[in-house]
Amino acid sequence: MHRFSVPGRLIAAIILAGFLSACQTLGQPGLIQSTVTAELSPEAANSIAGDMVGRLAEQAGPGSTTIRFTPDGSPFGQALEVTLKSWGYAVITDQKTDEANILALAYTVDEFEGAVLVRLSTLRFDLTRMYKPGAEGATPVSPLSILRHGSAGAA
Repeated sequence: MHRFSVPGRLIAAIILAGFLSACQTLGQPGLIQSTVTAELSPEAANSIAGDMVGRLAEQAGPGSTTIRFTPDGSPFGQALEVTLKSWGYAVITDQKTDEANILALAYTVDEFEGAVLVRLSTLRFDLTRMYKPGAEGATPVSPLSILRHGSAGAA
């Protein structure tokens, strides 16, 4: 009988999520469709959004970029929008634009073996991390994965 170790399962989950989300697009090459399939409390959604927006700021620059995304009405989508604004980002949620200085953003939140796999995706990079939800929020249980895309979407 072959048993996967916890790190092996984590790597398998990240790879599987990458394969599955690569098939979902918003009409632009490489950008996933925003979906949330995991049940999150408002506290967990806020905790995860806070951590992920902090990591997004490290890659996109702090607050100087306009971000366009389509929230799905989930607690995570709502928390992400509020957190982006609190970090100083201008957020566009209700209009399409192809301006070069707009960063298109999409997200997925999926349950996996009692944890949640969260991915923020842009045309330039994807950020992925696993979290363990709890009563007070959520705790990261994996390192941050950063996948940089070639020249697609580069300014």
